[in-house]
Amino acid sequence: MEYRKLGESGLTVSEIALGSWLTFGSSVDQESTTATVRKAWDLGINFFDTADVYARGDGERALGNALQGFDRKDYVLASKCFFPMSDNPNDRGLSRKHIMESIDQSLRRLQTDYLDLYQCHRFDPETPVLETARAMDDLCKQGKILYWGVSCWTGRQIQELSQLCREHNLTPPISNQPPYSMFNPGIEEEVIPASEKNGLGQVVFSPLAQGVLTGKYQVDQEPPEGSRAKDPERNQFMLKYMGREHLQAAYELAEIARDLEIPPASLALAWCLRKKNVASVIVGATRPEQLVENARASGFQIPPDRLEKIQAILAKLPPVE
Repeated sequence: MEYRKLGESGLTVSEIALGSWLTFGSSVDQESTTATVRKAWDLGINFFDTADVYARGDGERALGNALQGFDRKDYVLASKCFFPMSDNPNDRGLSRKHIMESIDQSLRRLQTDYLDLYQCHRFDPETPVLETARAMDDLCKQGKILYWGVSCWTGRQIQELSQLCREHNLTPPISNQPPYSMFNPGIEEEVIPASEKNGLGQVVFSPLAQGVLTGKYQVDQEPPEGSRAKDPERNQFMLKYMGREHLQAAYELAEIARDLEIPPASLALAWCLRKKNVASVIVGATRPEQLVENARASGFQIPPDRLEKIQAILAKLPPVE
């Protein structure tokens, strides 16, 4: 496992991070969660990401249970707030009230005194950005969080936030967590340039396009039994990648991976990590063994001629929303 600095901070994270969206606290039981976290640790993964909204708090609880027994200083723990956690109109968004109350609940569920990284899960158009930034700055001063970041913010929003922090001498964000994959390269146009300019690094999610880039789904074939694509509760985010054009591209990319003697998933993750501004790619796992091929992406350099072939395949794809 290789490691990178997150943005312009001194925080060191593994190039592969273990996430918990759609897995821990929901589709994966506690025993399997603990086994997966321990396998991640054995592979050199030191970065674990979750959010309060994942399974309405159960994702944090499951991860917190799995991390018991590890020395707290040895791993990097990240969570997020923004989405509604109840019918209470103040139990959502990025107001000072919601942030201050959410962090305490997340810390209890995760069984820790502090988070290494606390993230604004989305942009909140109903709360002044300065209010959010001041709340995060106060949490840093209180020691409840060490760093903070955002998720799915636009390049313009990142620029305005960073400028506000400079003007008011507030602790600046160090990260952005967007979707990014071979099938969804949108952040390359504006988000990465704005982040590089303002010292933020990317912690990207869905780098395997919800599993389509693993090569398990074939053109004109039904998805395998037990796969995410077969689960109506978990497949809504991947349907946009299940058309003929994307499945054919996934097949061609898998052929390149086989030629390089690495799994298709490893190739897809290495493609994301080719960008220096990408500090880590978040992967999900329902079984410990899935992490082994994911970890192979760390440090793997795609040969220039293969990268040229990859880009030619991707250039033919229609854009996705």
